[in-house]
Amino acid sequence: MRIDRDTIEEIVKTITQNKSRSLLTAFGVFWGILILVILLSGSNGVRNSLLSQFQGFATNSGFTYSGSTSIPYKGFKKGRYWNITTDDLKNIRANVPELDHVSAASSHWGTPPIYEDKKHSDGWLQGVDPDYQYIEDPNLIYGRSINEIDNRECRKVCVLGKAVYESLFEKGSDPCGKRVQVDGVYYTVVGVSDKQENINILGMNRDAVSIPLSTLQKTYNEGKVVYYLAYTAKPGCTISEIEPKIRKIVGEYHYVSPDDKEGICQVNAEEIFEMTDALFTGLEVLIWLVGMGTLLAGIIGVSNIMMVTVKERTVEIGIRRAIGAQPKDILQQIMAESILLTSVAGMTGITFGVFVMNIIDSQIVDDMGNTFGYMATFGSVVGLTLVVILLGAVAGLAPAMRAMAIRPVEAMHED
Repeated sequence: MRIDRDTIEEIVKTITQNKSRSLLTAFGVFWGILILVILLSGSNGVRNSLLSQFQGFATNSGFTYSGSTSIPYKGFKKGRYWNITTDDLKNIRANVPELDHVSAASSHWGTPPIYEDKKHSDGWLQGVDPDYQYIEDPNLIYGRSINEIDNRECRKVCVLGKAVYESLFEKGSDPCGKRVQVDGVYYTVVGVSDKQENINILGMNRDAVSIPLSTLQKTYNEGKVVYYLAYTAKPGCTISEIEPKIRKIVGEYHYVSPDDKEGICQVNAEEIFEMTDALFTGLEVLIWLVGMGTLLAGIIGVSNIMMVTVKERTVEIGIRRAIGAQPKDILQQIMAESILLTSVAGMTGITFGVFVMNIIDSQIVDDMGNTFGYMATFGSVVGLTLVVILLGAVAGLAPAMRAMAIRPVEAMHED
């Protein structure tokens, strides 16, 4: 069958002969596609929203911190509290080659940062070593991060969180080189961080004044004590494989049982990321199943209507066969009608769904004014388009086969 202008006009005329029936049939496909687009767009937006909570955080990271022991070990009773120290940091670096970066952090609360006559009442001190920037990306808008020389020489330098910067300095001004007072100690500003405020370990980064870990320990006479260790795995290694080694090293040094999960506490961020990804993969599969079920209901309606159409056109098909039309011509005619009806309804549903979700997406923004992408991906839209065309062909197959089976002589005797 040759697809030309006359053929297309004939197909359109056939479909529009019974407008009400065609519209109701097309609505089933339109609704099924619309529901699928909305579900996929919603899933994509929720995924992006949740993953944005981890933005700037190393996905292959883990954390170890101390707790109260729950198991007696080597003569020590349970209930003993101990502290992670910088010695643990050195031991882990030396004995766990699978780790890429190892860092430590600590904090001090209660004293707001001050600059001239301004102060930020919610501020707090965070002590970090140079490698911590590989755990949490500081996203600097001015200056630099804390470096190795700062830490080695216990320099009095700091990186300000964005809220601290906005409270103490004029917006748009570079504060690097200025001196901020915290608890009677002056720190020279070397950078400003604008890290996304989604996940925090010690406190909100926007309120933090980050200084070298060694400086914080020396200033507040904390010795070697740190709040926690943070680390990332090398490519090809997982945090789950590394955690037992860290537990053993830390446990042996502090006389804490490696099996004591309350005494040696660990958080596997890598595992959390994987669980989140698996959750949304499963959700997407479920959405496709539900959406395709709704869409198939519409496709079955198309097939039934095409069956009725073939029945009504028995005489017409018989005459065509009598004057020389080949079975394949009849097959292509019915299939083309089914594909056109389904495709128009499907593309209308996709277009309307994308339009609606685009409006919704523009209304859901984060603190920075960024949207979360509550829209179906380009790949999903292309996939849906192909699915609609394929299902249109499938819907027309049975009616087309029935039309091919009509004999000219029998058709002439139809009332």
